[in-house]
Amino acid sequence: MIKVDHRPLYLQVIDKLKHDMEAGVYEEGEKLPSEFELSKQLGVSRATLREALRLLEEEGVVVRRHGVGTFVHTKPLFSAGIEELYSVTDMIRHADMEPGTIFLSSYQIEATDDDKRRFQTDNLDQLMMIERVRTADGVPIVYCLDKLPAELIGQHSVHEINSILDHLESGSDRMITHAVTTIEPIGFHEEVSEILECEAETGLLLLKQMHYDQYDTPVLYSYNYFRADKFTFHVVRKRVKA
Repeated sequence: MIKVDHRPLYLQVIDKLKHDMEAGVYEEGEKLPSEFELSKQLGVSRATLREALRLLEEEGVVVRRHGVGTFVHTKPLFSAGIEELYSVTDMIRHADMEPGTIFLSSYQIEATDDDKRRFQTDNLDQLMMIERVRTADGVPIVYCLDKLPAELIGQHSVHEINSILDHLESGSDRMITHAVTTIEPIGFHEEVSEILECEAETGLLLLKQMHYDQYDTPVLYSYNYFRADKFTFHVVRKRVKA
């Protein structure tokens, strides 16, 4: 039951629900009582409860599934600063989980004019396309589509490669030093969401990345689709005065 104080009721409802979640009254992934039952328990109107749930959904604390109910959001397993460049393999290992790879396809394509501009060379003939699913303790979490000059794969079988970044650095003086990244939050993807075994309401985070070595040479372009319920990315932003 909500105790009356000077704050708006919906803020008190938010605090109460968060407290109950932290105390284990409601577990991750658990369905909350219906709006009728919950408003009765808390002693507030359904309009007040709906406003509290709306704000909790915006915060990512709960997930509302149309026609099904409201569920406690599962906390992401992986969190990283977007300014930090880790391979997916390293991210999984840092979470004390076992990285795995499911190879879907690999093939060579002829480089287009756009590819030559992206890789900053007119001498690019063939690109290797590698399609994989990365797993953590056997659970699919990232769909990867990687594109790189075929010569950088050499005679190696792509099935022997777990981390492409590690492969590019092994046996040479090349170091992958940075990447230029574009992040796009997307909803349900007809193909990728099914591959990653996502629920219909589970979003994806698409990271488009061009990776560069210490000579500022572009060596790998990637489309990485991360499950938004498993990953969260953050960044430290410094204020710049005009």
